Amino acid sequence: MITPFQINPHCCCRCCCCNYHIHDDGGSDEEDDDDDFGGHHNEVYLDAIPLQQVVAVEVVVVLVVVVVVVVVVVVLVVVVVVVVVVVVVVVVVVVVVLVVLLVLLLLLLVVVVVVVVVVVVVVVVVVVVVVVVVIVVVVVATVVVVVLVVVLVLVEVVVVVVVVVVVVVVVVVVVVVLEVVVVAVVVVVVVVVVVVVVAVMIVVILLIKMIIIIRIIGVVVVV
Repeated sequence: MITPFQINPHCCCRCCCCNYHIHDDGGSDEEDDDDDFGGHHNEVYLDAIPLQQVVAVEVVVVLVVVVVVVVVVVVLVVVVVVVVVVVVVVVVVVVVVLVVLLVLLLLLLVVVVVVVVVVVVVVVVVVVVVVVVVIVVVVVATVVVVVLVVVLVLVEVVVVVVVVVVVVVVVVVVVVVLEVVVVAVVVVVVVVVVVVVVAVMIVVILLIKMIIIIRIIGVVVVV
């Protein structure tokens, strides 16, 4: 039985349409040359290429495209994980460095305060001894003590102001770094989600196409 799904190798257009009118009456080649196909030899060969092979090739191509899309998605996920890990490590290092610097600065300020206090105490002791020894210098000693007390108060105020400024700067830097990290992670996650959605849509379209082709083949074979 001649079907429209056998390809006639002697047809000029290599399509299956010619097979609707192909007749094989057992005549000679000269008789076949008088048909409606412009002198073509229209004998149908049993080894003609079936349409199922063409569909199988298309299915293989679709499967290859699906595998490539899956590989690309996996690579993107790995890249996102690496970027997130690097960002987290950088943030941790920055925070540790800032904390160490803050601790060192506080230690330095404590040392300065201790030195100032010791100096003030020594000076006060000397002044007291001088006052005890020389009554005449009492007024001068009192003035010196007052000045030293004022200096001590000023030093303490300066130390407090410096500590507050350092703490504020460190907090601002940490907040800015965390905001940048959060924005970067959000951007990367959005890009990955978009890529994954597009990849899934492509795979779904290809699978739908493959299912439609297989159903068409099934209907044709049944007919």
